[in-house]
Amino acid sequence: MSTEITEARALAEALEHRFGEPVEVPTGLSCEALLRLATRASNRRYRPDPVDPRLVRVLAACALSAPTKSDLQQTDIVVVQDRPLRQAIEALLPGNPWVAKAPVLLVFCGNNRRQRRIHELRGHPFANDHFDPFFNASVDAAIVLSAFVLAAESVGLATCPISAIRDHAAEVSRLLALPDHVFPVAGLGMGWPDGAAPVSPRLPLSVTVHTDRYDETGLDQAIAAYDARREAIRPHRQRDVERFGTAESYGWSEDKARQYATPQRADFGAFVRGKGFRLD
Repeated sequence: MSTEITEARALAEALEHRFGEPVEVPTGLSCEALLRLATRASNRRYRPDPVDPRLVRVLAACALSAPTKSDLQQTDIVVVQDRPLRQAIEALLPGNPWVAKAPVLLVFCGNNRRQRRIHELRGHPFANDHFDPFFNASVDAAIVLSAFVLAAESVGLATCPISAIRDHAAEVSRLLALPDHVFPVAGLGMGWPDGAAPVSPRLPLSVTVHTDRYDETGLDQAIAAYDARREAIRPHRQRDVERFGTAESYGWSEDKARQYATPQRADFGAFVRGKGFRLD
């Protein structure tokens, strides 16, 4: 059996495991990179071995080669190396104790500051002082973060994004000396993996991939089926039991509903406005 056929079969099996439904793989594909994507998982367990700073810089360069809105290039990456600075950031993340064991910590930032400076340098008005510049910079940073994850994992590193950075956006911004119109989007822990991480099943493609028009026919039934499949493969630890009690069946939807039943980052809009963005 050819390598191509073997990889295609492995990809189909990986996608069916991930999404709970058959995904037909066309013949003639080189599937190695696709298989890596289909089987990837965030990993919070790292060996203590250091990661060569030259490799980190190469990965940053590759990630910053990703698409960027209108070539505006509105992403910065802060590599946190100073020990006291790292400890100060780690102290803000008590729910993520694994961060302290990650050999590398990075913070991905949206940056609309350079664009505004270019207008000053070229003597042209900045005519878009509204929500869109913040949104564009946020999306650019998210794209670069995703590209960095894929680049890092392609060379055998393990990664896990840290959205909790935004729980303390103002303090992280102060610690990293981020000026106006530069803001943290997410952190990233990275290192050489200490064992494999389990793959998380995803919602079926019938829910998340649409043809021509958005369609949520059968959504409730699909979520219920996904809950059962997810609970069987990778059950959640029940969240906020003191408030909601212990559920006999605890699927993904119950976990996410409990998570967002508590306010999160209600001050983030005020932080962004304090950075000089208008959000209208």
